[in-house]
Amino acid sequence: MKLARILAALVMLATLGACTTIQIDPLPEGMTDQPPANWTTRAASLGELDHWKLTGKLAVRQPSDSGTAIINHWVQDGEAYDLALSSSFLGMGSTTLKGVPGFIELTLPNGETYRSGEPETLVEAATGWQLPLENLTWWIRGLPSPASDYRLLFDDQGTLAIIRQDGWEIRYDRWQTFLSSYPALPARITALKEEKRVRLVVSDWQEQRE
Repeated sequence: MKLARILAALVMLATLGACTTIQIDPLPEGMTDQPPANWTTRAASLGELDHWKLTGKLAVRQPSDSGTAIINHWVQDGEAYDLALSSSFLGMGSTTLKGVPGFIELTLPNGETYRSGEPETLVEAATGWQLPLENLTWWIRGLPSPASDYRLLFDDQGTLAIIRQDGWEIRYDRWQTFLSSYPALPARITALKEEKRVRLVVSDWQEQRE
């Protein structure tokens, strides 16, 4: 029996070690990693918002270059997205990104179209920007991506303040009630990773019917 208990304990420790890949740093002042009582309900509601159209602005800063773009539209249809950007940065002009997880079609201002099974690699090659596209679909709603481990930090009001995931720190700078049937949504987020920063400001958000 004693041996069985020891083996069971070792299995439990191994399982916990396998699940915990997010480094546990000291909490920032005024933050807690204990979710508020309404978090599960809130997350479930936002998870149901998977058909939308938003407009706004995008700013990218990284060691190699920086720039801004207008988000003419970001249409989300379940897992499929259609993102239209306009920018004079690097001659980017009007660029369209259409895709689903694991696939992207990128159309440049001159009409040239490229397709790839590695969305982030293609976007970086075409524009020079490093955008965590597939995670952004979740982060923009104030949710962590279910594809990898994450850590959530809440402020003293119980509002989500930071998501740490895949080496990125996503800071929620402002929330706004865009849609009456859903909780407040992010109006401005800042995603940081090493020397890279992506800032996204939402000016309008509409729910799209299936």
